[in-house]
Amino acid sequence: MQTKKKPNVLRRAGILGGTAAVIGIAVGVVTFGTDALAERVENTPAPEPALLTSVAVSTIQFEDHYTTTRRFLGQVESAADATLSFELGGRLAALAVDEGESVAKGDVIARLDTALLEAERNRLTASKDATAAQLTFAQTRLVRAEQLQSEGFSSRETLDQARATRDELVSRIAEIDAGLSTVAINIEKSVLHAPFDGRIGALDVETAETVNPGQVVLTLIETTTPHVRVGVPLSVVEDDLRQVTIEIAGHEYAAELQQLRPDIDPITRTRTALFKLETEQTLAFGQTANLLVQTDVNARGAWVSLDALQQGSGSIWTVLVVEDDIVRTAAVEVLFQQSDRAFVQGTFAEGARLIGVGAHRVVPGQQVQVMEGGV
Repeated sequence: MQTKKKPNVLRRAGILGGTAAVIGIAVGVVTFGTDALAERVENTPAPEPALLTSVAVSTIQFEDHYTTTRRFLGQVESAADATLSFELGGRLAALAVDEGESVAKGDVIARLDTALLEAERNRLTASKDATAAQLTFAQTRLVRAEQLQSEGFSSRETLDQARATRDELVSRIAEIDAGLSTVAINIEKSVLHAPFDGRIGALDVETAETVNPGQVVLTLIETTTPHVRVGVPLSVVEDDLRQVTIEIAGHEYAAELQQLRPDIDPITRTRTALFKLETEQTLAFGQTANLLVQTDVNARGAWVSLDALQQGSGSIWTVLVVEDDIVRTAAVEVLFQQSDRAFVQGTFAEGARLIGVGAHRVVPGQQVQVMEGGV
């Protein structure tokens, strides 16, 4: 029985020896690999430190006020807009203008038929000539009557009658002269003249049409000095309107205040301001205009670019400033905004270095490299 157990013992001892040999070989390989890796790491050069992000900064400068531009809607108007008519009635003999035509002051615009007036003038002229002849004869008789009366050959009544006849004829000539003056005035009023330089608007009658006294013939619009009518609120004082700018169809024109009415429009609750435009360009009357009024607002703050503003938590805006080469956050309140910048008050100090461009490339707490002279 004992001779059968010896081979099993020897077999187990061989297996254990083989296992120990394999483990030893594995340990040696691992040890060799670890030493090789360690040596390789020691021989590898250390990486260079990461470069700092460069940011452009500008120095914050405080100001005591900012200027706002308020806009008010208005309308372009002519300095004068007259509807012309005749004082007399009659047939329209001539219409010398067309719609849109330019005329100068004193130009003839229209004429009435004056045939009846000229006939009346001829009649009165003939009557005056006849009366003048009678007056000449009456004066001769008066002189003769005075001589006869002085010599005692004529009565006092005859002398008085001669004087009365002369005086009557003198009065009749004066009456005829008055009639001639009336006819001359009516003939003059039968011609319609342009009261000022301008352009013809609407024509309301046609040639050969019979018009009544006061009936509108046409509209004349003055074009030399266009005006703008604007309703302004009571908060805008007259001094703010002395020298303003008016924008029309994308173009800006200097304007001068002509009148500021003292009453208030009951519908809009505004005061009407009239401005004279300083321009030689032709503008369309009735065109929309915008009055630009600049007002100074007292407030201490600083201008920052819109690119520097970032949305904070809630409704708070923030900007990034650099302190000791570290990015910091400053909360701000926007008081006024223009197209590319905003006037703000904030937790920054005057002279702080503001990151105006590229604020999205850095975060608070990051160390950066500062480049002066940013936007």
